[in-house]
Amino acid sequence: MQPIKAIIFDVFGTLVDWRSSIAHEAQHLLQPLGLRVDWLAFADAWRAQYQPAMEQVRSGQLAFCKLDALHSRNLALVLADLGITLDAATFKQLNLAWHRLDAWPDAAPGLHALRSNYRLAPCSNGNISLMVDLARRNGFAWDAILGAELARDYKPKPEVYLNAASAFDLEPSQTLMVAAHSSDLAAACAVGLRTAFIARPDEYGPNTGELQPGLAVDYAAASVLELARQLGVTSRQQEHSQQ
Repeated sequence: MQPIKAIIFDVFGTLVDWRSSIAHEAQHLLQPLGLRVDWLAFADAWRAQYQPAMEQVRSGQLAFCKLDALHSRNLALVLADLGITLDAATFKQLNLAWHRLDAWPDAAPGLHALRSNYRLAPCSNGNISLMVDLARRNGFAWDAILGAELARDYKPKPEVYLNAASAFDLEPSQTLMVAAHSSDLAAACAVGLRTAFIARPDEYGPNTGELQPGLAVDYAAASVLELARQLGVTSRQQEHSQQ
């Protein structure tokens, strides 16, 4: 087996807490307008439209478009279901809430530790500007921004993972895909990538996320920092990355 030279990451759920962040952003923007809803349920309803919208692209029913555009379509559906009408400026600002998600506490220090030994990039369904904004907000250390927008398709289509490995001029087996979702890792494994599982037990609320991978993986960890330790990043390197 060739040594791992690059590590690519799922982002939503694996590195960032989308649910709490979207609930907070929605409350911040809509409550001053006199709107009162269950903000976490609002986040869940918006996210529930995520896979169905991307499946329209994956199946060819809809031409590829950036995730921001799909999020906009999905937001319109959720607001219509709730009987909420927003002015254009507020709607746009709310749709960009996905650019303002907060990271899990271990994510940024773990990435900084790993970057001392590996090339790093997101392999996300999020578009490039979204990934850049999340990186700047949370201090993510990337060497490139990869994923759906470059591949012109959405995970778990094989092209997304293979495109990421190819961008670094690596074989799939030299590339480690990290995710908190077994389905993502299964798709990456199927095209030859190495795999690492990060447990995010509270992704959809307390004790709702995956605790263990649903398939054999190369690594399984409770945090990105723990993954770094498993990959041989020394404690001194990790301590330095957090200073």
